[in-house]
Amino acid sequence: MTIVFTGGGTGGHFYPIIAIAEALQDLAREKRFIAPNLYYLAPNSFDEKALFENGISYIRTPAGKMRRYTSVLNITDSFVTLFGVFWALVTLFRLYPDVVMSKGGYGSVPTVLAARILGIPVIIHESDSKPGRANLLAAKFAQKIAISFESAAAFFPEKVRGRIARTGIPIRKALMRVETEGARQYLGLEPGVPTILILGGSQGAMKINEAVLSSLPELVALANIIHQTGQQHFKNVDSVSKVALAKSPNASRYHPFSYLDEMSLQRSAGVADLIISRAGANSIAEIGLWKKPAILIPIPEAVSHDQRSNAYAYAHTGAAIVLEEENLAPHLLVSEVERILKDPELGKRMGASAEGFTDPDAARILANELLRIALSHES
Repeated sequence: MTIVFTGGGTGGHFYPIIAIAEALQDLAREKRFIAPNLYYLAPNSFDEKALFENGISYIRTPAGKMRRYTSVLNITDSFVTLFGVFWALVTLFRLYPDVVMSKGGYGSVPTVLAARILGIPVIIHESDSKPGRANLLAAKFAQKIAISFESAAAFFPEKVRGRIARTGIPIRKALMRVETEGARQYLGLEPGVPTILILGGSQGAMKINEAVLSSLPELVALANIIHQTGQQHFKNVDSVSKVALAKSPNASRYHPFSYLDEMSLQRSAGVADLIISRAGANSIAEIGLWKKPAILIPIPEAVSHDQRSNAYAYAHTGAAIVLEEENLAPHLLVSEVERILKDPELGKRMGASAEGFTDPDAARILANELLRIALSHES
């Protein structure tokens, strides 16, 4: 049995694939199947360690981006995508998988088009409340369409809606639980002080970093700060924070990280009293599972079609508040943080409101469907 995964080049596309792969391995053991051969076709490997640990072989497949603004790169990248389709055709013909699972994003387009040409079954999963163009394209011939937000169904053509099912967002097993035992010592946090976890997505978020740095003395006066800056921003954030906190008696409360691995994220989430985050669907699903109050700062709609609608869909539950990036003044950020941290009952109500938003069985549901299609294709 051979299963191919494909998706764009962000953590929101990549890590749900890892969660599904984990569930596939579990199901294969439970049902006493031979472990499936798993492949990941995309423009980059994103996280080679996660691929290796889950027995997924990576095959580079070129893909060009289609930007939402006028650019000569849209023309040149269309040729990259055409070459990617040819490359994916050769690769899929050689592997001839039983099913292709696409998470969408520009990186998935060559592989799903090649699968269509070769008659290989395709399943797509859409994490966001507003589907991306890659999944809208693939939906026309996908056997199954999995969504995470009910509102996403309305964006797909009416003729495919009978193939749509809400599954939720697949979450890696390690992040389905949080760790509190020894977490404060592990992270070097000051006891007896609230903790804020700041996440900017897999790449970090420069605008959030800037707002945090501008209000850092005020924030550390309120709480410990665990700040995932993004690898490319870490050196700058670290150096600026030292200047900003040079005269602060609470400077030791600030803990910047370029990236939080699974163990660090488990422990950070375990002790966090408040999470400040971008509004990628994957991040929201994890926050919802952890039942933590949140401040969401979506990427503007002109840049990302999905985050703003994700943020407000989640905030509608009462579990989060939304700060638009254009309004992200330091004093407003500090004011909202202070309002939540100084009202423990509000924080509890927000955390409780997340109940049921994230489906912890999403990865297993999708893995079961992949196995079903793969087995029927084999026979």
